[in-house]
Amino acid sequence: MLIRSLSARLLVLTVFFVMLGEVLIFVPSVARYRMTYFEDHLAAAHLATLALLASPGGNLDQALTDELLAEAGVHEVVLHRPNGTVVRMLDGPAPLKPDVTINFGGGGSVPIMIQRSFQTLFSGGNRVIQIFGASPFEPDTRVEILIDEAPLREAMWQFGGRIFQLSITISLIAAALVYLSLRWLLVRPMRRITASMTSFSHDPEDASRVIVPRGGRDEIGQAETELAAMQETVRQALGQRARLAALGTAVTKINHDLRNILATARLVTDGLTTSAAPEVRKVAPRLIDAVDRAIALCSRTLDFSREGAPPFAPSRFKLRPLLDEIVPGLSLSENGLAIELEVPPELQVNADRDQIYRVLMNLACNAVEAGAHNLRVTAARSDGSIAIDIADDGPGLAPRARENLFRPFAASARHGGSGLGLAIARELMRLHGGDLVLVASTGAGTTFRITMPAPKSAAKKLSPEPAPAT
Repeated sequence: MLIRSLSARLLVLTVFFVMLGEVLIFVPSVARYRMTYFEDHLAAAHLATLALLASPGGNLDQALTDELLAEAGVHEVVLHRPNGTVVRMLDGPAPLKPDVTINFGGGGSVPIMIQRSFQTLFSGGNRVIQIFGASPFEPDTRVEILIDEAPLREAMWQFGGRIFQLSITISLIAAALVYLSLRWLLVRPMRRITASMTSFSHDPEDASRVIVPRGGRDEIGQAETELAAMQETVRQALGQRARLAALGTAVTKINHDLRNILATARLVTDGLTTSAAPEVRKVAPRLIDAVDRAIALCSRTLDFSREGAPPFAPSRFKLRPLLDEIVPGLSLSENGLAIELEVPPELQVNADRDQIYRVLMNLACNAVEAGAHNLRVTAARSDGSIAIDIADDGPGLAPRARENLFRPFAASARHGGSGLGLAIARELMRLHGGDLVLVASTGAGTTFRITMPAPKSAAKKLSPEPAPAT
């Protein structure tokens, strides 16, 4: 059965790593136990030879000798002086031939000690080991003993079993403590985050389903804070989408009637072209263009809320005449706005004429509504692109408006505004392969910049340029 729970995985991994650490401790511990076993038998053998000092002739009968050797766990004991002379010796009735000789000095290389320990653990039979080592009681005296390997192997396995049991106990206790700690610090907060995400996915528009951060400064607290911000952003975005859907539904209902009204106005304006008054005939073409643009705008009102890009019909035309058409639509006499155009007469763009008109008119109207008295439009071509700057002398944008400048319903700088104008304008410019950005906004005025690709040399025939209104 696969372990799917994060808590269970943490428990298993903790036990595994603690056991791994115990194994790393176990190996040198067993090697050290082997050396301690030798030291203990060397000390016991030396003590056994002291019985020779108490005997009248310096000799013991064989029965007492065998008993002393058995108590010491050795077959033979020989004490050597530094000059090589033998001081005392205890041996059995039949001398044994050693199979392995070890010069024991109480130290040695750790890898060699570990290697020989494993040889002892996993070897078979009962070899006789001859050990030479310094006496723990008389450092200048060397002790020679003969011992069996089988009891050493059994003692090492018993020691290993005790170490293993202790390792299991320590690993379980450590695993339990680590498990409880991780569960409290990680698993429980992660479950809270997961539960919040699941609950929020069922109804993202419900504000009560947004997670409430616990305010911690650690990574979990930061994750909760970021999740709460993301959920709130998603919730607001869904609310804006719902408002857009409602707006689209409302506009759809009135779109038909509004177009009929504009169509009637179009028929009336057609008759003005044959008016006997010269002033009326002069104004009629501009009025007809205005009505036509109103009809087109009415037809395209839903483009922003629909999926996909709005209709795009590019053509090559001069920019200056298009800017001249914007001036009459701003009601100059009422607002007192002066427009300064610094646009080369020969500068051409390849774009949708009606959409560029809509973008420029939106920016100019925003300047008028903000209270600007002067509007300066400059345009230049550089490095394969065209940059158009629209600067006014208005009071500038509020901080909140700058932060949410191109977000629908969030960036309107005037009371009652929807905030859709700039969002739609940027979308239209990006459709052209360019962009609309805020260059600066201070108390002295605001400057927007429109960028778009410059038209290439006439390699193919483009749609003819519409005749500017007269």
